[in-house]
Amino acid sequence: MHFSRASVALVISAALISPSAFASRIHRAPTSGQTIHKSHKATHKPGHVRGQQAIAPERVTEIQQALIREHYLSGEATGNWDATTLAAMQKYQADQGWQTRLMPDSRALKKLGLGPDYSNAINAQKSTFAATSPTSTIPTEQASGFAAAAGVNQ
Repeated sequence: MHFSRASVALVISAALISPSAFASRIHRAPTSGQTIHKSHKATHKPGHVRGQQAIAPERVTEIQQALIREHYLSGEATGNWDATTLAAMQKYQADQGWQTRLMPDSRALKKLGLGPDYSNAINAQKSTFAATSPTSTIPTEQASGFAAAAGVNQ
């Protein structure tokens, strides 16, 4: 009897262990017609520079004028992103506790008053910013009548 219990226990433990021991990972091709997408970097052309390469002279002039106004730059705005302008922007950003490696930081531009201009946006045209209506347009006599009918004290 001990022999049969031991053999049954051995068979059960072997059955539990064997599927993971003999399992193999077989790669199967997709059958649903899916295509494998390559990464975007694989199609990137060598030598092709992406992103904005320089700041437009008009924008540089705006930035320089704001830095002059904030006393981080002296002289006249030239429209050239030169070493003096770069140093002034880095100093301004460092004083705000922001990064100084990338130029210019969007938070710095917004704080200088040079953030995005939404005045020509579709939803900004012909818009008025009138005062909002009161929370209730029901006359007070009528509202008190409703409250009395409902048994609510005002």
